[in-house]
Amino acid sequence: MDTQELRQQQIIKAAEVIRHDDYSFDQPAFIAGADVGFEQEGEVTRAAIALLRYPSLELVEYHIARINTTMPYIPGFLSFREYPALLAAWEKLQQKPDLLFVDGHGISHPRRLGVASHFGLLVDVPTIGVAKKRLCGKFEPLGPEVGAKQPLMDKGEQLAWVWRSKVRCNPLFVATGHRVSTDSALMWVERCMRGYRLPEPTRWADAVASNRPAFQRWQALPPALGIEE
Repeated sequence: MDTQELRQQQIIKAAEVIRHDDYSFDQPAFIAGADVGFEQEGEVTRAAIALLRYPSLELVEYHIARINTTMPYIPGFLSFREYPALLAAWEKLQQKPDLLFVDGHGISHPRRLGVASHFGLLVDVPTIGVAKKRLCGKFEPLGPEVGAKQPLMDKGEQLAWVWRSKVRCNPLFVATGHRVSTDSALMWVERCMRGYRLPEPTRWADAVASNRPAFQRWQALPPALGIEE
């Protein structure tokens, strides 16, 4: 794998990312969450996309795509490993979202192209990165209260908000993915919280991917409540 070529691709694509609000809705009709994992010791890439109606945040459609992993794990280049499965799941969606949350980094990446930015560019949808761990940059300590936040700074620019979504939980790193500003990214994440650490779109994507009890309960409901694969 030619990492020099991948690095050059990242630099080119990062320059194409739109970091300001570039969407026409006052309120989206649908918001999706995307989550990627690996199975069979990394041989299979699994992507889940959960589509929620807004503002009720009820799950209405979901898809899981499993494909053979196309490249090995290389730190700093994870988006190239993850996006093929995300595209496969995206193509199955009957209803495309107005706004997309991705479990991963947006511009809060050493070369400003985490998976949320990379995938957001590919599908050209307003996208927000919601990551659980820091990849680069520095921030001041957060207070213990819900809503405490600090800017994630790197080389003199703010890459994300480090934001405490729940007490006694590590903060989230909320960043521009594509076509959403840093401040608006946090605003939309705040609007999609329902008392858990993660916002509902990525929480549901994880629930679908891992077949968690919440998703099992949803599957037991009458199918009129949504579209199933």
